[in-house]
Amino acid sequence: MAGDPGRPDCECAGDPAGGVTRRRVLAGAGAGAAAALLPGMPVMAGPFGRADFEKLVPPDKRLRPDWVKSLFERGAPAVYRGAELETIGMPVGGLCAGQVYLGGDGRLWHWDIFNQHIGTGAGHYAKPMKPVSPIDQGFAIRVRAAGLSVVKPLDRTGFADVRFRGEYPIGLVTYRDPAVPVEVILEAFSPFAPLDVDASSLPATVLRFRVRNTGAEKVEIDLAGWLENAVCLHSKTPCLRRNRVLATGGMTVLACDAEAPAEKPAGPERPDILFEDFEKESYEGWTAAGTAFGAGPIEKARMPAYQGDVGAQGKRLVNTHNTRQGEDVGRGDAHTGTLTSRPFTIERHYITFLVGGGAHPGKTCVNLLVDGKVVASATGRNDNRMQPHRFDVRAHAGRQAQLQIVDAESGGWGNIGVDQIVFSDRAEKPALPLGEQPDFGTMALALLGRQASDRGAAALPAGAVPETLFAEGSFAAGAAAAKPIGDPLRGALVRSATLEPGAETAATFAIAWHFPNLRLKDGGRFYATRFPNALAVAQHLDKNAEVLAARTRLWRDTWYDSTLPFWLLDRTFLNASILASSTCHRFATGRFYGWEGVGCCPGTCTHVWHYAQAAARLFPELERDLRERTDFGIAFDRNTGVVRFRAEEAGLAVDGQAGVVLRCYREHQMSADGAFLKRNWPNIRKALECLMDKDGDGDGFLEGGQHNTLDADWYGPVAWLVGLYLAALRAAEAMAGEMGDDAFARRCRAIFEKGRKRLLDELFADGYFINKPDPKRPDAINSGTGCHIDQVLGQFWAFQVGLGRVIPEPETVSALKSLWRFNFAPDVGPYRGVHKPGRWYAMPGEAGLLMCTFPRADWDYDKAKGKGPDWAAGYFNECMNGFEYQVAAHMIWEGLVQEGLAVTRAVHDRYHASRRNPWNEIECGDHYARSMASYAVFLAVCGWEYHGPKGHLGFAPRIAPEDFRAAFTAAEGWGTIAQRREGGVQKESIALAWGRLRVKTMAFATAEGARPAKTAVTVAGKQVAADLALENNRALVTLAADATIEAGQAIEVVLE
Repeated sequence: MAGDPGRPDCECAGDPAGGVTRRRVLAGAGAGAAAALLPGMPVMAGPFGRADFEKLVPPDKRLRPDWVKSLFERGAPAVYRGAELETIGMPVGGLCAGQVYLGGDGRLWHWDIFNQHIGTGAGHYAKPMKPVSPIDQGFAIRVRAAGLSVVKPLDRTGFADVRFRGEYPIGLVTYRDPAVPVEVILEAFSPFAPLDVDASSLPATVLRFRVRNTGAEKVEIDLAGWLENAVCLHSKTPCLRRNRVLATGGMTVLACDAEAPAEKPAGPERPDILFEDFEKESYEGWTAAGTAFGAGPIEKARMPAYQGDVGAQGKRLVNTHNTRQGEDVGRGDAHTGTLTSRPFTIERHYITFLVGGGAHPGKTCVNLLVDGKVVASATGRNDNRMQPHRFDVRAHAGRQAQLQIVDAESGGWGNIGVDQIVFSDRAEKPALPLGEQPDFGTMALALLGRQASDRGAAALPAGAVPETLFAEGSFAAGAAAAKPIGDPLRGALVRSATLEPGAETAATFAIAWHFPNLRLKDGGRFYATRFPNALAVAQHLDKNAEVLAARTRLWRDTWYDSTLPFWLLDRTFLNASILASSTCHRFATGRFYGWEGVGCCPGTCTHVWHYAQAAARLFPELERDLRERTDFGIAFDRNTGVVRFRAEEAGLAVDGQAGVVLRCYREHQMSADGAFLKRNWPNIRKALECLMDKDGDGDGFLEGGQHNTLDADWYGPVAWLVGLYLAALRAAEAMAGEMGDDAFARRCRAIFEKGRKRLLDELFADGYFINKPDPKRPDAINSGTGCHIDQVLGQFWAFQVGLGRVIPEPETVSALKSLWRFNFAPDVGPYRGVHKPGRWYAMPGEAGLLMCTFPRADWDYDKAKGKGPDWAAGYFNECMNGFEYQVAAHMIWEGLVQEGLAVTRAVHDRYHASRRNPWNEIECGDHYARSMASYAVFLAVCGWEYHGPKGHLGFAPRIAPEDFRAAFTAAEGWGTIAQRREGGVQKESIALAWGRLRVKTMAFATAEGARPAKTAVTVAGKQVAADLALENNRALVTLAADATIEAGQAIEVVLE
């Protein structure tokens, strides 16, 4: 969330509503929930009339029966098509290896792999990113049959019918067109294998194309991929980019790198020639075409304020974001055109200029034309501010040339800015040597499983792709090519095949990258310690392709081989992709590090990351590293026990501190043995003692300032912080018991009992938990008697780690029901129309669980705000995904299954592709870490419990327990749990798909009123002795001896 303790120094505090006005808010409010209908989806609720909205959050949600039914039904997989494809960006790079998106039509875009700091905020909720690629890359197919020869790019422009299905980590894109006698199916992913971080963190994307002849005639196909050598893409550091086509191992590969240019003897330096400063009112000496450029250079003073300081040298410049006739932002970028200079003779070594705007190669660019051909080109960086650029034109000395400024892009960042064109002999030295530039490195395009028809081109001819891919002679060029930085260098690989009607062929491409110079905290990229360059990454893929692909598909298949609804499986897992976004990094030292959201709010913040559950269950190695290297290393004050909540920065956040203790217990449980706990117990104890020190009289209530995830110090007894502290005490008690530290366990229990009693006696009122603000601190922010989203967060955590009841059930369930009544709005518009401060993560017409409402007359927003800033108090009015998932999971654990699913589905529907990117959940930044709390919803639905060192597991399905099947992960393996109830007999299955699993005890929920009298257990097909014990509706099966199964084996339990 926002930075601490003041307003965040990042983009999350900007204007995230994207200009949503009061009029628009109220108009949306009047329309009701049905206004946000998505095609083919059931109506959620309503209709509502104005009388209902007098209360802003209607107590009767009026959920429609068909919508409620859809929460529980298996349903069908979501397939996106048409305009929905434009919002999609599914991360398909490795964990902590940068951020590459698979677009809805199969194009790769974004390409945040070059170590450029990209700060994000809340803005992409209201204004989703457009699918823009800073590099020229793609795939195309040529189909030849009797009387037919067509070339089609594999994207929406090439095929009439394109469909996308995302099953993270795999994206599937299908291409069909009645005019093309083939069907193409793309399967794209980066290898992903839970419990194996190294196998899952390759800087690479695999793209497997299957082509089937759907016609009645034999066809010849050529399937090609191309890649621009993008070394030094952003810095434009002078270098010689080089491409090589190699046949190595079982693949053909295009290897891209760069070297320093050869030093040329310095001649006498001639004075600069100012070719154009664009200070005239007209384009004298230039020829304009189209509508983008207007009648002449624009005055800086007349440019829209939102473009900011564009860095122009004088009063005027070229800028094609044309709003001269009153166009809005989108229409300002929709103009296209060219501006071509008078001819000139090249008589200096360099052409220097300023360039900004869109990063669309060939579409928003400055081109140097020699003999009418493009010999050098430069784009902006998706930034309005212009940056210096230069063309090295020594190879063209004495020749006639022209400059052409091009705007051929009408979508996002469809503009270009240019100023101050100078011919010069002076070459300014870059601030860093070539090899130290953040964007210096290597890339590779590989075609795996080499076949005789495979061939490559180190340099494609100039011109548009894909047409030039299949031009005569395109693949007849040499196996190596080199061009200076200003001259685009694109290489390609192609495979050919002949297909009879109905026949199919496949080609697997891979793109690898290697940019080691990350400058953030420890610095460097961990992948660079494993591989020297991108070619080595491609060679690793080539050698291990079948195993890596098989494990990736096995996990995907295991996850979706479930009885749970498809929508729920999609939403609860897709946020694991945050680990493959630029939110997450692994430094050369091996340290795992996370922003809160991409580029926004540093330090793997404890008070944000403790909500996230996916990483610990899928890749526990990463969370154990965070505990040991960061929390009890970099961030740890050994004298006080404080874990600085931003590692190197900030101080104590009480919720983050309690979260560290609870996460330590989770990390212990997700270990195969007790070594982690043994190593870390003294520090865990010290961390909890830090909180005990804030509980001076040992009564379970924290005292003084209590900094927390809402970016302020709260004062007085705060129910949700008390509850979290109580959960941490219980976790520490459990760990102390395992460590034989009985005295400390008793101390924890004593404080816990006092705190729980005070919590119930003093902070439970009118059906939910409240706070009692310190009267000596009336200016401090505090939700007071408001109904706050995290009020029983401690009990949520207790369920995550099998602690049982921390807060008694009646009061907990009452609090959750109050959140449903007072905070869940089928349409947030009415509430936000009145309560305006805060960012927009749910728009009018969209449903959400509000952070805090004030149903009692004794407290309201103004009192809650105190004298704090609106940016902080405004959090109360927002809907934030991670908090919503926490409550949804907790509701499901407590038996409020419909309510929990409804809250989860509300988030899911907000992120439907018709609105915004389903794979980018936003809070204070893109791919916000807290959203990995969605995995907690899955764990709750399964009723999952696990303790690796004890060899214990259990499950209690909340949806269709009579016939249930879902995935699970444990310390050393993963697979499928299943349950069937029939004729008074209950059967359980734990089938292992990968790794190994050791079990001693198993717990299962039994049907209401059922009293099994005996059990039969088989392990890998062999019957073993076991005891059965019953407690309420819970059966505990204890094996006579530990049992271990391997992949392909199962444990079967029968209760009857």
